[in-house]
This record gives sequence, structure tokens and C-alpha cells, in this order.
Amino acid sequence: MGYSYRDAGVDIQAGNDAVESIKPAVARTLRPEVLGGLGGFGGLFKLNLEKYPDPVLVSGTDGVGTKLRLAFQMNRHDTIGQDAVAMCVNDILVQGAEPLFFLDYLAVGKVLPARVAEVVGGVARACEMAGCALIGGETAEMPGFYAENEYDIAGFSVGVVNRDQLIDGSTIQAGDVLIGLPSNGLHSNGYSLARKLFESYSLEEVLPELGEPLGETLLRPTRIYVKTILSLLSEKKIKGMVHITGGGLTENIPRILPSGLGVKIDPTSWQRPAIFDLLQRIGDVAWPEMYRTFNMGIGFVIIVSSNDEETIRQRLAEMGELSYVIGYVAPGVGVTY
Repeated sequence: MGYSYRDAGVDIQAGNDAVESIKPAVARTLRPEVLGGLGGFGGLFKLNLEKYPDPVLVSGTDGVGTKLRLAFQMNRHDTIGQDAVAMCVNDILVQGAEPLFFLDYLAVGKVLPARVAEVVGGVARACEMAGCALIGGETAEMPGFYAENEYDIAGFSVGVVNRDQLIDGSTIQAGDVLIGLPSNGLHSNGYSLARKLFESYSLEEVLPELGEPLGETLLRPTRIYVKTILSLLSEKKIKGMVHITGGGLTENIPRILPSGLGVKIDPTSWQRPAIFDLLQRIGDVAWPEMYRTFNMGIGFVIIVSSNDEETIRQRLAEMGELSYVIGYVAPGVGVTY
């Protein structure tokens, strides 16, 4: 008997089993616009032209990065899918787009159906949080490229916004206010530095500053801001938005500002999660480096006129969302603290 694909490390039946195991989770994410089911060569989605008569499609893609190493170490794989979804849908949300659908790409050293179900189950739950459909994906078994117990995951999302409702920051002016929505920790950025600083610590260790095992704090998934922000867009008062990802507040906020404008931020204006002060102390990391590496407790920023600040914050409070006025727009360049 000659060699088979399975002898080379690729188990087609295990892949089929994995697909079957995730179908119920995927089905819960479907929207009325989805045509067909899981398993086709392409996902089908019929755009609602009554809701979006002048549609602009907005797309985004991202991965999770070295946060995955923590999932491997803790053998916990049910939250990492939320990070993959959040990094994509929060990005396209910045331009006012409603996320419509999501596709995931999961590359593994060995297909373990239960683990695939755990990872993709997290993706599906996050899609439900964002209101978008999980309409397809790919699980690639790559023996000899990834270790048997390791994998990588990335995602791709498409959203839509009417052309006249695109948010591009072009109307931002000096005196406008920055409203920050809190993160719940590191989200999915800065983990190469965080892992280096904590390399001598046990993930099971309960640190007094955190009040929980270190691994729990570090693995906490990225917040998804979609439903909160979509509810605010009807106010038609938002001038610009920023998802605080790699580069932190320092690098991300200038991306939305018109030429000649910068922002002044008051770092004492919000409650910083303890993990950031702990990282700074352990590594003696300079504060400017902290603010350009981590989100520092602010995961999403909304820019509005000072006249509209109270209205927007009241709406956020009604939705149970904590918010902070973290700074304002001023003539200049970049971010100053």
C-alpha cells in the first residue's frame, strides 16, 4: 500500500469533522442577507439596497499576533477568536461602516476537531456580538510548518456605509473633544513586549495588583464596540473615530486628523487598568513608549464638537457604556500629553 495524504500529516476526515462541529455556531451568526450555507467555494451576501441606497463597502483584515502564545501556554482557545473578529470589525467601524460579514483563516499544525470548534466557536460568538455573519473560512492543516499544538488565525471583514454618512475626520477642528471608551486590558497589541516583561512569571500566579491569575488578565479578549457605536451614529454628531490598536494613542489618533491639527490628552482623565502600571514598573518602560505601544486603557476614541459632548456621553451612559473626556483637538502635530 502506497503513502496517503494522512501519512504526510494531513487528515482530510478530521478536517471534515471540524467543519461539521462548527456549523451550529456559524448558523447562529447568519443574517437575512446571507445566501446559501457553509461549505461553498465562496460566501454569498445580498446587499440591502433599501437601507444602503448609495453603498460604500469598507473592508479590513487583521490577526491576533503573539497573544496566541498565551493561548497555547494556557491551553485555552475559546476567546482568541474574539480577538480576531474585534481587530477587524472595530477597524471598519471607524469609518461609520456596519460590519456585514466575516471570514476566518485558521492554519494549524494538526487538525484537532475539538480545538478547531473551540477557536471558531469564539469567532462565531464575536460575530454575534458585532451583528455580522460568519459566512466562510478556511482551516489549513500544515504539518511541518506549525507544531502540532500550534496555530495562527486571521480574519477579514466587510462592512457598508452610505456614501454621505462616511466618517473621515475631514470636519474635525480645533476645540473638538475626544471621548474615550475604555478597553478591558491589552486587547491584542503590545504582547511581544508584555510577554518579554512577564517571561519569569507564572501565568497561574495571582498578582496583588491584578487580583486574578496573570494569564486571565493577559488573555482577556478585545472588546467589540460595534453595537454601541452604531447606535450613536443616528445622532449624526460624530466627526471622527479611532480604534486604538498597534501604536497606541500616540500613533493612531493622528491618522484621522486633518493637516495642521494635533490633540492634547490628559492621561489622568481615565481609570487605567492595573496591568499597564504593572508593566511599566516591571520593565521600567518610559511613559512615551507605553503610550505608543499599548492602548493604556482606552480602546476606542470618538471626536465630537464640544457642543455635542454632553449629548453623546448621555447616550453612552444610557447604553451602560462608561466614557471619559480624555482631551481636545488643537493646532499642532501629533499627540501631546
